[in-house]
Amino acid sequence: MAAKLKLQPKLVERRRHTRVEVKLLGRYMLADRREFPCQTVNMSPGGLAIDAPVRGDIGERVVVYLDQLGRVEGRITRHTERGFAIQMSMPLSKREKIANQLTWLLNREVLGSAENRSHERIIPLRCHSILRIDGDHEHVVQLIDVSVSGAAVSTSVKPAVGTKLKLGQTACEVVRLFEGGLAVRFDRIIPADEFDENIKL
Repeated sequence: MAAKLKLQPKLVERRRHTRVEVKLLGRYMLADRREFPCQTVNMSPGGLAIDAPVRGDIGERVVVYLDQLGRVEGRITRHTERGFAIQMSMPLSKREKIANQLTWLLNREVLGSAENRSHERIIPLRCHSILRIDGDHEHVVQLIDVSVSGAAVSTSVKPAVGTKLKLGQTACEVVRLFEGGLAVRFDRIIPADEFDENIKL
């Protein structure tokens, strides 16, 4: 049976929605306009908690851009072990839209999809790695996210698509370039029992 999030308009100004565990990648911008990658831990139509490499101050305004949900904003209400929580400020119509999107995401998880699970992306605890090109040219890069089949890295280096290289000790191939970085596909799928936030490539 499909899950459903209930939105109660008369309680807009208080936390009244059940937060659901949902992992979405994105980026956030602090008040000083610095941007960093992030991943949601849980979310409701009124707030969210994210894993974040840099915590803002309590009360600081933050803008978050999330895969599949788009732009949300609010103020930091508390710090967590690996990031912070945000109380979102938005009109009721936007909250209703978020509730519908979260319902869809929750139902997708409940119904299950082997393809979605096999390509889940995570932000590893070890966020830096060495990119080796041609065996001897080494560059320190920041890992944006990692899946069992590849990774996205932040770097100014722009090897051509199809270039063979190593990310840490993992052989891979460049499959896409984007502003500020590149995406690689691993030569071998990472075994499920090795794939978690403690992964070392």
